[in-house]
Amino acid sequence: MKVKFVLIFLGILSFFRSEVTAQSKQVPISILVMAEPGGHHIEYSRAAKKWLDSLAAKNNLSIDYIDKTDSITNQHLAKYQLIIQLDYVPYGWKPAAAAAFEKYISEGKGGWIGFHHATLLGEFDGYKIWPWFSDFMGGIRYKNYIPDFAAATVHVENKSHPVMKDVPASFQVKKEEWYIYDKSPRLNVKVIASVDETTYVPDSKIKMGDHPVIWSNPEMQAKNIYIFMGHSPVLFEDEVYKTIFKNAIFWAAGK
Repeated sequence: MKVKFVLIFLGILSFFRSEVTAQSKQVPISILVMAEPGGHHIEYSRAAKKWLDSLAAKNNLSIDYIDKTDSITNQHLAKYQLIIQLDYVPYGWKPAAAAAFEKYISEGKGGWIGFHHATLLGEFDGYKIWPWFSDFMGGIRYKNYIPDFAAATVHVENKSHPVMKDVPASFQVKKEEWYIYDKSPRLNVKVIASVDETTYVPDSKIKMGDHPVIWSNPEMQAKNIYIFMGHSPVLFEDEVYKTIFKNAIFWAAGK
């Protein structure tokens, strides 16, 4: 009887060991993060990188960082389940990189999360607007921003979206240079959250009325989400913001 018990125990132990081994050998989620090498968003990008590296160490993520588009090709993007356009403008890309990115998003080769600078759509630094990217973001064009920053309240409109899991119905953003566009993207995207312009502190005349700040474009095969907030490193002191960011990673990567 004792021998039988020992054999059963050893069998159970072996099973759990094999399970642990299998889990330890799981292929990590491969993520490509785009971040500009300088400029006034650099402190946000540095804080984001520190937070992402910590998240990666705890959640079996593999992250590569780039600060220019030269390496982006179809073959290069095929390695990644997710692209995070951390604070990277939608202009000045190499033509091959733009084409590969369009294919990746349009055909659902992986997921995408864009922050802040990804909607700086217009004519900047001698470059023309990227029409495809403007359509991707809801057919918008950048118009203005609050240069002196403002705190504000963001209201969640789609509480059932996976990215809003454990996120309160409304939350505060302490410091942001809220962009406005030539129109609301609402007619062309699924709005997840919007900022209440009546809550700006200090108040500002730079307003657009209906003002979405988190949305997704269901016309694309890729799981995608744009999150406007992404200028100040103080965002990574906010548990709500970090929850949204983390949720977005695992949702967009298909996990």
